[in-house]
Amino acid sequence: MADDNLSTVKSPGTFGDPSAHEVNLNAITSNQYSIGQVGGHLTDAQKEFVLLRLNHHGLDTLNDLPPDAVFIIEKVDSLTIDEAVEILKRAVKDHDDDYNILAKDFELWERLVSHKHDDVHSSDSIDEKSKGDVHVSEKSHGEILVGEGESFDYSKIVDWNFQTRLEATILAYWSPYVEVRSVTDPYDDPTLPVETIRVYIISIIWTGIGSVINTFFNDRLPSISLPSSVVQVLIYPCGLLAAKILPKWNIGFGKYKASLNPGPWNHKEQLLCTLFYAVSGGVPYVFYNIQVQKMPAFYGNTWVDFGYEVLLALSSQFMGFGFAGLLRKFVVFPVQSMWPTMLPTLALNKTLMKPAKKERINGWTISSYKFFFICFVASFLYFWVPNYLMGFLSTFNWMTWIKPDNFNLAAITGSNLGLGFNPITSFDWNVINSNAALSTPIVTTVTNYLGALLGFFIIVGLYYSNYRWAAYLPINSNRLWTNKGTPFHVSSVINEQSLFDNEKYQKVGPPFYSAANMMTYGVFFALYLFSVVYEFGSQWRQMWHSLKLFYKSLRNWRTSSVFDGFEDPFTVRMKRYKEVPEWTFFVVLLISVVLSIVCVKIYPAQTPVWTIFFALGMNLVFLVPLTILAAVTGTTFGLNVLVELIIGYAIPGNGLALMYTKAIGYNIDGQAQNYISDQKMTHYSSIPPRALFRTQLLSTFINCFISLGMLEWMMTGIKDYCSPTNKQKFTCPGSGTFYSASVIWGVIGPQKSFKLYPIFKWCFLIGAGAGLVCLLFKLYAPKKYTRKFQPTVFLIGMMAYAPTNLSYYTMGLYFAIIFMWYIRTRLPAWWSKYNYILSTGLTAGLAFSGIIIFFAVYYHDKSIAWWGNDVVSYGYEGKQGSLLNATLQAPDGYFGPRIGEFPT
Repeated sequence: MADDNLSTVKSPGTFGDPSAHEVNLNAITSNQYSIGQVGGHLTDAQKEFVLLRLNHHGLDTLNDLPPDAVFIIEKVDSLTIDEAVEILKRAVKDHDDDYNILAKDFELWERLVSHKHDDVHSSDSIDEKSKGDVHVSEKSHGEILVGEGESFDYSKIVDWNFQTRLEATILAYWSPYVEVRSVTDPYDDPTLPVETIRVYIISIIWTGIGSVINTFFNDRLPSISLPSSVVQVLIYPCGLLAAKILPKWNIGFGKYKASLNPGPWNHKEQLLCTLFYAVSGGVPYVFYNIQVQKMPAFYGNTWVDFGYEVLLALSSQFMGFGFAGLLRKFVVFPVQSMWPTMLPTLALNKTLMKPAKKERINGWTISSYKFFFICFVASFLYFWVPNYLMGFLSTFNWMTWIKPDNFNLAAITGSNLGLGFNPITSFDWNVINSNAALSTPIVTTVTNYLGALLGFFIIVGLYYSNYRWAAYLPINSNRLWTNKGTPFHVSSVINEQSLFDNEKYQKVGPPFYSAANMMTYGVFFALYLFSVVYEFGSQWRQMWHSLKLFYKSLRNWRTSSVFDGFEDPFTVRMKRYKEVPEWTFFVVLLISVVLSIVCVKIYPAQTPVWTIFFALGMNLVFLVPLTILAAVTGTTFGLNVLVELIIGYAIPGNGLALMYTKAIGYNIDGQAQNYISDQKMTHYSSIPPRALFRTQLLSTFINCFISLGMLEWMMTGIKDYCSPTNKQKFTCPGSGTFYSASVIWGVIGPQKSFKLYPIFKWCFLIGAGAGLVCLLFKLYAPKKYTRKFQPTVFLIGMMAYAPTNLSYYTMGLYFAIIFMWYIRTRLPAWWSKYNYILSTGLTAGLAFSGIIIFFAVYYHDKSIAWWGNDVVSYGYEGKQGSLLNATLQAPDGYFGPRIGEFPT
């Protein structure tokens, strides 16, 4: 029976044919295949070499091989050497400057292509040269065990013909990245039901629940969310229950009939449910618009009603969706677009839905599934300790305890209001994982942190030199301040229409930035021209290739396929399914633009229609390089500051127009990347594109209404909401930044602000010059130095302040070094099986625990007052302080330009 089912793996066609990538999943998973049944032309030692190369170390038995190993062994057996060499030649060309490729792998491909293989003749075999290297040990008749392979080195060429075919098979049927291989399969079963009725039922319920929870905790610092990794765990039993209890009825009519219960809950349904939730799992960016416009603590616009909120939310959310169609050819179909931050979601999906074969990995025999729940329970229980019982473990600002009333000590080392320069800052996973330590590439994490360190020294220099009066203000704040060192309120400089009032302004003067905020904005200004020069210059080949294909698809929209021009294995598989044509995304974009125009026309938003089209144009220029950056490195930046600057110049004195345009300009970027990363996940999992398209539309629609309703309640239902002294940590850091930007760049305007901070205008030139220098280095320096060179990530790291600081990133750096470098390189099999599961398990447990803790002991305050909770806010760590006192030390009791000489 097993031999008959093996024919499902020996599919017709070559690697460019979708059928060559397809299997009968039920047949390949429900039958056992021994090492002797597969790969008829390969020796047992060669097959075991494949197992070790795929990180299947320490299998209990070779009479029951993992499905992916069965598939790859069969494909290696059938691939010709000429095909293999061509595949490797193309890989060497395509990945020559790939940020995420292991140098060890790339060098192996080069040596295989050039036949430089340690003087071993191509006729030699693993049997003759290196049987010991693959740890073959005879155990009993018919059973051969693979050792743990600690000394296994696949990069040593001992059988050129076989290893060439093996490496080419991995490239042609799977992925060049070990990270991707650890969370995906090298095959697809297109017969599995995906977009089922039960998927919609379960997804809608959890999208509603998640929208409530994520909206509720969005303004907490640090925030707590219900991430997709947590919802995956909850969806799983729901899917199993639905498959068990739902009747097997056919619902609908004609060709639109569908089964209510089409059989066992499968991995594609599980992932589609997760993506239904994930695309709207966050909070709409216009959340900040509405808060800042409506709340009395900010602008207090009483005309902002639910109709305005709905139009603003729907138009801004779906504009990003419309741009997603443009991005597919740039960051979904290219194999180099790995999207590292969404790999944990795929890892958990695989753990929940696909039982693994028993194996011993570096002494570990525990299954991924059991390991996840151990991490989950441990994290759930432990989070009560730093978040409720012993707060000092979360905010471990131990250096300030030495002398709480020493301002300089708090400013440099403090976690709350300082710069967080502290070697051990937290024992709370919520803080440790601020930079996604176990999923972001190690080079990105280290580069980001080095940028943050440089930012630290710049801020210290600005502050203690009292540059532009910074020493009269707190060192690390995202708020605006008056020339007397008190919080600046926009009502002091605007009229009844929320527009700039010069008479009021001449009395109170301009607002001022803290040193950290000053540095952050300077880097932001430099980053825009830097990214234009560097990212366009270094990525122009990929962009030009994708742009030509996009133009071709528009010209031949009736006959061309969106997949044309891409031949990586995941794209080949997707050719089996009906695609979503480009024009569909343009229709969504058009409807969004119409809704946006209606919004600014029927409400006194003080926003000209042309600003909407300006925001669209900005994204056409910047969206592709920014999204490529996110897809490759796991980090990126938004267009918010650039939009602020241009609109501030174009419409001076108008904070409302700036906020509206900023919301659209930034949200197109953010939402497009959100949608597109989900499309990459379906790409990896071979989920039909049209299924994702429909679920994304519905999910976003539901999320908009529920989040807005929740926000309406929060603005009046939580005591001291958005106050810096809020006991439940609802300090609204995002809204504070949004508000400050609207005031200084909208109401006051960049013309006045640049006179106040003249260095800002030079930052653009500095960024362009630095971008050119880095581009020349990237293009002409030796590849061994430039492959991991990503200066944009360094600049992004410099902006890790106001209001956060180094304390949110230091512990994550340690974890990244341990797991993403040491374990990944020294114990690759352990890393492949457990790394992402550890991350998702800890995050899931924390989220559940945080929700229960809040409603159990914080909503009706039952906090514990003792040293372990109170010490984190002793002295200056519990209050805003400054090095100099304006009232006592500034001329006439205020700093900055003199009255009558304020910037105009």
